[in-house]
Amino acid sequence: MAKGDPKKPKGKMSAYAFFVQTCREEHKKKNPEVPVNFAEFSKKCSERWKTMSGKEKSKFDEMAKADKVRYDREMKDYGPAKGGKKKKDPNAPKRPPSGFFLFCSEFRPKIKSTNPGISIGDVAKKLGEMWNNLSDSEKQPYINKATKLKEKYEKDVADYKSKGKFDGAKGAAKVARKKWKRKTKRMRRRRKRMNKKKTNC
Repeated sequence: MAKGDPKKPKGKMSAYAFFVQTCREEHKKKNPEVPVNFAEFSKKCSERWKTMSGKEKSKFDEMAKADKVRYDREMKDYGPAKGGKKKKDPNAPKRPPSGFFLFCSEFRPKIKSTNPGISIGDVAKKLGEMWNNLSDSEKQPYINKATKLKEKYEKDVADYKSKGKFDGAKGAAKVARKKWKRKTKRMRRRRKRMNKKKTNC
């Protein structure tokens, strides 16, 4: 994955995300040694959220509102780097996925199987909430894998810059020369035919 802007404000959390975070903290206090099954945990949180009253949810709504104010304020001060987008070379090495995207590719099928008919947007939302509620140690395997892929990508980019573009230009020049030779041959043949016709007249 491309490196994110470290200055960019942390995304705002929904009321449900705050609820899941609270549930996770409760689970850690009660069962500190028990690992969490994310798919089951997410399903239980979703079911519990649906049965809660508006009054019970209001606490999390307020937390979400406060976080939105924080996010909006930080976004006003944030200015992403300016500059036009460069045209992508189809032959350039593809950027590797981040730890989060590796996590998503693993748990997306599980969420879909436990929640039939769920929309793509809701799947993405759940994945984001699940990731935000992981501890650093739980995120580490995905981050380690992403780091290895990134190292490979950087090596591929270095090879591409030193060889790929040069070879590509060389190859394009060869193609152009071949086309030019074919064109000149056709022109010569036409001239010969024209000359033959003139002499026969």
